[in-house]
Amino acid sequence: MTSIPTLLTYLRIALIPVFVLAFYLPVGWAHIAATVVFGLAAFTDWLDGYLARKLDQASRFGAFLDPVADKLMVAAALVLIVQRDPSIWMAVAAVVIIGREITISALREWMAEIGQRAQVAVSNLGKYKTTAQMVALFMLIYDAPLLGLPIHEIGMGFLYIAVVLTLWSMFSYLKAAWPILKAEQD
Repeated sequence: MTSIPTLLTYLRIALIPVFVLAFYLPVGWAHIAATVVFGLAAFTDWLDGYLARKLDQASRFGAFLDPVADKLMVAAALVLIVQRDPSIWMAVAAVVIIGREITISALREWMAEIGQRAQVAVSNLGKYKTTAQMVALFMLIYDAPLLGLPIHEIGMGFLYIAVVLTLWSMFSYLKAAWPILKAEQD
């Protein structure tokens, strides 16, 4: 039987096309709908991890699928935001964030194959990066002033905080893995 946390992860993946549809709705409140769907996906990310620990339902499959679901939703959001705002600033941020995710995922997979996965385990820096990234994406998806606040500009600020943390965490992971990478190369 599939566990509740895994079902929530499947739900997050299923929400990706719903998010895309909401983003492109030809109505004035499409940005609100897309933000709500993205928020629901983010909530299921938190909830599946919480329930996996609380109900003792953590699994190796869940540990694999959860970050895949996260990366798919973040990549979808970044692609849509860049399409709506095709500036160099947005494109560079998206390429850095998506590129880092591909690089670190590949590094973790390779390190796991050689029994060194602990060298590139999730760190607090990675969690800070994710928080800044999610705040940025919420704001950039919403993309309208709220209570007199320039949400787009604030979102861009958080996006570039996320970019800096993205690069910092990527270099930290690569630095931790470098002795092993170098030894394997020789």
